[in-house]
This record gives sequence, C-alpha cells and structure tokens, in this order.
Amino acid sequence: MNIRVTLFLAIFYTIGCVSNLFADTDPTLNDTIPLKEVVVVSTAKTEVNRNQAPLTISVVNRKTIEESTETGVLSILSEQVPGVFVTERGVTGYGINNGSAGTVTIHGVGQGNKVLMLFDGQPMWAGVFGHHIADAYVASDAERVEIIRGPGSLLYGSNAMGGVINVITRKATEDGIHGNGRIMYGSYDTWKFMGSSGYKKDKFNAYVSLNRDQTDGQRDNSAFYINNGYVKLGYEISDNWNVSGNAIIADFKVNNPGANTLPMFENWAKALRSTYSVSVSNKYEKMSGAVQAFYNDGKHKINDGHAATAPAQTAYFMSSDFNYGIALYESFRLIDGNLFTVGVDAKQWGGRAWNEDFNGNETQSLFDDKKVNEFAGYAVVQQTLFDKLTLNAGIRLENNEGYGNEWVPQGGIAYQINNQASLKASASKGFRSPNINDMFSPWGGANPDLKPEEMNNFDVSYLQSLWNNKLQLELTAFYAKGKNMILAPVNWGELNSNSGQFTNKGIDFAVSYQVLPALKLAGNYSYLDSDIKVPAAPKHKAFFNANWAIDKFTVSPSVQYVSDLYLSAYGGYGVPAEAVIPEGYEDYALLNCKVSYKATPYINLFINGENLTDASYRMYNGYPMPGIVVLGGVDFKF
Repeated sequence: MNIRVTLFLAIFYTIGCVSNLFADTDPTLNDTIPLKEVVVVSTAKTEVNRNQAPLTISVVNRKTIEESTETGVLSILSEQVPGVFVTERGVTGYGINNGSAGTVTIHGVGQGNKVLMLFDGQPMWAGVFGHHIADAYVASDAERVEIIRGPGSLLYGSNAMGGVINVITRKATEDGIHGNGRIMYGSYDTWKFMGSSGYKKDKFNAYVSLNRDQTDGQRDNSAFYINNGYVKLGYEISDNWNVSGNAIIADFKVNNPGANTLPMFENWAKALRSTYSVSVSNKYEKMSGAVQAFYNDGKHKINDGHAATAPAQTAYFMSSDFNYGIALYESFRLIDGNLFTVGVDAKQWGGRAWNEDFNGNETQSLFDDKKVNEFAGYAVVQQTLFDKLTLNAGIRLENNEGYGNEWVPQGGIAYQINNQASLKASASKGFRSPNINDMFSPWGGANPDLKPEEMNNFDVSYLQSLWNNKLQLELTAFYAKGKNMILAPVNWGELNSNSGQFTNKGIDFAVSYQVLPALKLAGNYSYLDSDIKVPAAPKHKAFFNANWAIDKFTVSPSVQYVSDLYLSAYGGYGVPAEAVIPEGYEDYALLNCKVSYKATPYINLFINGENLTDASYRMYNGYPMPGIVVLGGVDFKF
C-alpha cells in the first residue's frame, strides 16, 4: 500500500475513533502535571525541578506504561519519546547476536552501546560486547523511565554518549498486600503472562514480579521465549536513612530465521542475565545522597547456524561476562537556591569467550578472561538566582586503565519565563570507552590501543504550559558532532581505528492536550539531519495518540510514521558476497488501536490491534515485520 494512502487512512481512522467525544466524562482521568512540579533524578542524582535541569529530559510515567500492552520498556519509549528510535524484527523479542534488533538511538546516536541503559542509576550492559540486552528491560518492573536526550557522561561516564535511559524500578507503597496480573494471547500463537505483588508493613516493603513471553513468530524458525523475575526489598532505617536491594533475572531463547531471501537454519541463542544491587541512601533538609553497589553478569550460548548450501556448525559459541561497581555521591543545599553534588564511582567489566562442542567440551579459547577498570570523580554545581535563572556546570575526570584520563565538562542555563514557560540551553560532552570486543576480538581488527569515542552536543529547549496546564508543549533543537568513532577495518589484517566522525542536527517536538477530563491527545515529532548513513535513525519520526474514556470503555488509537529509515546491507554466515542484500531506505505508517473495558473495579478486559492497515515494512534489513497483529487479554488486581 502506498505510504501516503496508508498515512491518510491511519489519520482518518484515528480521528474517527475520537469524533463523538462530548458524552459522559470521568473527571478523575485528568492526570496532567503542572510543568513546575515535575521532578527528575537522572540529571542530578537528587530531585530537581525539570525546568531547572539544563539537559533535554523526557519522563514516561507508570500510567503510560500500564496503558501499553508492550512487555518491553524500549518499545514504549520508541513511540512516546521524540528523538528515540528502537529497532524491532518480529511480533515480540529483540534477540542477540546476528540478526538481532533492539538497537536504540537518540538523535541518531546509539549503535555500539552509545546509549546507556540504567536500572535505578546503575549500568546494565554486557561486559564483553559492550551492548545492552534489550529483552531484559521489562515494563512491569518500571515505576517510570527518565530519558536524557543527549550526553549523560558527566554523571554516568562511559556509554552515556548519545543519551541515558534510566528505569526507576517499582516498590510497594501501600500498606498490606497488593498485586496485579495480566494474561494475553494473540497472533502467531503469542502468549504473555505477568504477575506482580507488593507488601508493605511499618518500615519494610517488598515487591516481586514474574513475566513469561512466548511466540512462534511470524516466520519459520523465529520462535522466542523469555522468563523474567524481579525482586525489590526496602527498609526505612530512620526518617533520614533507607536501605534497598533488588535482583533481576532474565532467561531467554531467540531463534534467528535470517534474511527473508537468505534464510538461516539452526541459528539460535540462549542467554541467562542477572543483576543484583544494593543502595543505602540518606535524605536531610540540606543534604541527600547514597552509596550504591551493583553486579550484573551473563552467560550466552549461541549456535551460529548455516545457510541452506552451507554445512551445519560443529560447535557452539560461548561467552560469559560481568560488569560491577560502586558509586558514592552526596548533594548539598548549603545556601538558598544552590545545589552542589560530588561523587566518585569505580567499575570493572569484562569476560571471556570460547567454542564448545555439542558434548560440552571446550574446543577453542577465543579470548581468555579480559577485564577493564575505570575510576572517576565528578562535581556539579547548580545555582538559581531570583527564582528565575538557573546556572549549572560540572566536570568529570574518568580514568581508564587502557587509554588513561578523559575529561568531561558540561554546562547549562535555564530561565523560568513565568509559571508556565521556560527556556533551557546546554553544552555537554559524551564518550564511549572501547569494549572488550573492540580491543581483543579474535575475528580480526582487535586493537588494544583504541581511544574513547567522543561527542560534543549543544541543544536549546522551550517548554510551555497553557490553559491551566491542560496543554503542554516542548520544542528542542540540537547539534552534535562526534569524533574518534571506532571503525572496523576495510581489509583483512588491518586494525580497528578511531577514524570515524559525524555531524547530527535536528529538532524534537512534543505536545499533550487534555481536551476533556476523559479525552487526552498526545503526539511528538522528530527530525534528524546527519552527514553519514546511520541505521536505526529515521530522518522523520512522528507519533500521535488519543486516549478517550467513556463509561467503562477506553479507546486509544495511535499512528506512527517513519520516513527515510536507513537499512544497512545484510550479510550472514555462509552467505556469498554477491548474495548480500543491498542497503536501502524504508518509509512506513502504522495504525494501532487498543480498546479496554472495565468489567469490575478489579478486572479489565482489552484487545489491542497493531498495524491495522497491514503495512509492509522493515526496521532491520531482510527482516519483514508482521502484518496485522491482534492480542487480547485481561488485567486483574487484588
């Protein structure tokens, strides 16, 4: 179907879904938040007014997460946040290794772990290959998600080059036992199960959740499953001190069918990922901070598979990795309008890789235990003058045992025009340290002398609320320039090198409008202009959603439009060079709609339709996305 026709039908259908709006309404559904009251922690490691935080920030709250039928956090962000894009390849599941999706870009920057994933401010990525594991970030575990759309290396160091996605995890907040669950079933024999429960008594709280997703997939050999468990415990030591800890375990298997014209056989990957953390925090009138320790590791078992004309593999690829560290920070409010934060953190990450025969015997060591140590200290000062003007500046010194020191400066300014409008600007630097694979890869190109990738970013944002905060607008313009990008060699025998560079610029726009107490409209648009070809980074991305509640029904149609999405050339194991799928670009528009019915105060029935116009599209070259997908289910609470 022609992209313009698809887009027209999608917009027409969306408008039709909300045309009869002036009926009975429910005033309790107005969840708009005055701009001045929004607080975030990602940019200062303590609560600050969003207007006063100099960086460009988006916050996706629990209500938005619950209204989605997505199991993974990343798919929600790709729709709800301008400038953020996440690749997918099937009805559910991102995968790892060859043919995997789940690449995250912010303002066109992200491939190669240039967007840092955090759980409660602590890094979550694989120690060997340096990338995040997209399937491990489950929506049921998230209370909210804070996104820095630009470098966050001042506070978080390496890998926060293009941005930061910080998942703030859930905890029990009500006395007694409370819980909820979800069961879903739909297209391609897809099942999704979720159950969670919280308990709070006096100073103790506990929260636990379990998830299971499975699907046959829309193509042969594309089945997927994941089991995910999450536990969080907390204890209020006193009015000023708290201790908490959590554990997250994800076990999944993904099959890779290969490109549609170049199918792969017996290509699958199993992974077991776990994360553990503990935090002791303090909060006084004039100071607050925490000491945090984390440990995450993973074990991967991969059958690289074979093309139709190639022989089957005789061994598995195996890897184990780790990433652990400790962070200590404290913020002080010593004089009126001032916030001063100092912190130190230390990390060690690495792992090993080997081949193993089908009997479990190691046949080849690809690289033995490798590890990298990093240590950093930073300071950030923020001063508000006359309740209008906020100045922010900070510096970080990162020491990496491989390449030495890296200085990271950042500065910003915010001006509160009035109670409903603010103007912000910032200049920031981000970087990414070379990972174990870059430096010690056994497949060619390994270079232990690599320097970190770097990016300088400049942005200006205008935020506006109107009509008693019913209408909220945000407009951002950005300019980013990267250098020392790590590039793979063109010819065999050459080394990886710091020889790449790029210039990205563009705009983000977001709007939400509470038309009626029972009707909310929201949308966003982003434009990216890059001087290089960047996969997973469309030139145009737009999203529009309407949420209409009437009596016991809620109807939520949405449209997503993507244009000029670059698809890099695809090649796989056993595929001759002349058969590689050529590069190209993709344009598409998707119409989705969710309808829910509140049967009782504790039971909610729903059905969700995706790609209702049956558009043909790809996000990853050679991997066509499914057509119409319908999932139905029930939510229940106790």
